[in-house]
Amino acid sequence: MHHMKHNYWEGKTISPIPISENMTITQLVDEVFDGMGYNAKRLAEACHLFKTMIDDNSTVCLTLAGAMAPVGMGGGIIKMMERGFIDWIVTTGANTYHDLHFAYGLPVQQGDFTADDNELAEHDVVRIYDVYIDMQRTLIAQDKVIQAITSKAAERKKFPEKFSTAYYNKILGDGVRETSKNPERSFIACASENDVPVFVPSFADSSLGMGTSYLPILAGASEELDPKDFIDPSPTMDVLESAAIVHNSMLNDIPRGVLEVGGGVPKNFLQQTGPMISQIIGMECPGENYVVQVTVDRQDTGGLSGATINEGKSWGKIPKAGEGNVIPYLDATVGVPIIFAYALENCKPRKRRRLGARLPEITRELIEAARTNIR
Repeated sequence: MHHMKHNYWEGKTISPIPISENMTITQLVDEVFDGMGYNAKRLAEACHLFKTMIDDNSTVCLTLAGAMAPVGMGGGIIKMMERGFIDWIVTTGANTYHDLHFAYGLPVQQGDFTADDNELAEHDVVRIYDVYIDMQRTLIAQDKVIQAITSKAAERKKFPEKFSTAYYNKILGDGVRETSKNPERSFIACASENDVPVFVPSFADSSLGMGTSYLPILAGASEELDPKDFIDPSPTMDVLESAAIVHNSMLNDIPRGVLEVGGGVPKNFLQQTGPMISQIIGMECPGENYVVQVTVDRQDTGGLSGATINEGKSWGKIPKAGEGNVIPYLDATVGVPIIFAYALENCKPRKRRRLGARLPEITRELIEAARTNIR
């Protein structure tokens, strides 16, 4: 007699998809995707896990890599913040930079991915696959706006000696709210208004870093530049403040969740908060309770973007491999809007945590805990 260790037939029976007219996003996910296989099934699991993060009152982080802002992803992020579904963000400088175009009405258009790039360059058209951005009317105009906001804040002595990229983006978001015609179209402005910290650990690798580095020269600084002349966010403060958010959640028995859009530096920066607390500071930290990553990257190339979430168990980034995480291998421009829409249909708005306003307090809390641990 053959004995099975597992009940291999406990899953749903697969049938032809029950698609119908006027289906809602919830019906599409729960009645169609959830009854299929492959990445349709993974997307349904991702929708359900993101809902679990929210319903479980987790501290939720969004990590955002790739060129998501230029295709309008910011609109969904704004809605998530307004509903209290996203508490903090880690992204690239490119996404924060391109996000601002929409607040100022600067040209970002659909284009043609088969276009002649030599011809586009002759006409000052910058291409991101099938998105066109104008060199003069968008990029250079945006550079001037960012420099003006930053310079004005510096004149008002808004920058302390040490500050994080989250602090800088708060200043930037405040400036966008003051000076743009449509601040409601910028997720940086929305984050500023709702005290959602936005970290950019690769700040120098973007037009933000390029533009702010030029400010002392623009201001006519002397040949011997003083380091104090520069607007220079501190990587150390980024590491401490991000770890402090995780530590504060731990102290208050609040679960932690993350929606990772793509991979790259934002994914690693968020996932290193667990090892920062356990490996460096020496306090036990199990990592993120819930993780959804939407990616198209392969795991066999050695890059973190494609590394499975389960692999993070060995680094102390998740509590247990095989639980509380899912990866739909999908283009983020397809998968993430569906996850957002599913949350909007199925989750009640949450009270906003306003972590940005509390960063100094909870960072001091982490530092004191680290000092106590050393003793």
